[in-house]
Amino acid sequence: MSLSRLLRSLLKKKNLYKTAYVTIATIFLFWMLFLDSHSWLTHRELNEEIEQLEARKKDLQQTIEQDKAAISQLENLDSLETYARENYGHKRKDETIFIVED
Repeated sequence: MSLSRLLRSLLKKKNLYKTAYVTIATIFLFWMLFLDSHSWLTHRELNEEIEQLEARKKDLQQTIEQDKAAISQLENLDSLETYARENYGHKRKDETIFIVED
């Protein structure tokens, strides 16, 4: 008895349009949120990737600033010679270098 009432209520013209509207709207929202190429999931993944790239960009900019400071310091010949001696073991022709480890 209740099934026949349900069928009759679904067949009413106003209720049929309302049901169709809700069904189509639900399918559309599901499609747009999860299945479409511009879906919410895709945008969320892209936003996470953007945040990671911005963090990497910030780190690289700090490294660039440090390198610029080192380059400006090495423009002086005395500091360039000191840097080459300390980091690369360079020496003059008439020198002998002894490396003492602690």
